[in-house]
Amino acid sequence: MPYYNMNDMGVKSEAVSPLAEIQSIVGELMKFGLVTYYKGEGSKPHFHPNDEQFVFILEGQRMSILGDEERVVGPGDILHIPRDTRHGATTLSEKCVSIIIKSPAGSGVLGEDYNEAKDADDVIRRLSENLGEDVKY
Repeated sequence: MPYYNMNDMGVKSEAVSPLAEIQSIVGELMKFGLVTYYKGEGSKPHFHPNDEQFVFILEGQRMSILGDEERVVGPGDILHIPRDTRHGATTLSEKCVSIIIKSPAGSGVLGEDYNEAKDADDVIRRLSENLGEDVKY
């Protein structure tokens, strides 16, 4: 059975989330990532038609959008994101570190199966207005 240590894994970014610092592993049926975003950075509202996802917040706070619900999430919070559910987030603290687990494994790229939400620009504008600052994606 393989063992991994995050300290031995390089940090990378992916095309759909260029601001995120990602360390990831792929298994047979799922993929795992440790993802860090810094203050004011976010993931645009999007959905995955084929991927189911869990997000566990380890450090920091984010304004999260999950379906039609918006809330601040922080350490200990777990988000379950079913397939085809619109979601996105913006980091409120200096940084936010999350564990991401997605299935199926696919190629191992966390951003695989990414589809921008039709209302992404409206949601971003509303978030920027509510937060009083521009959000970077």
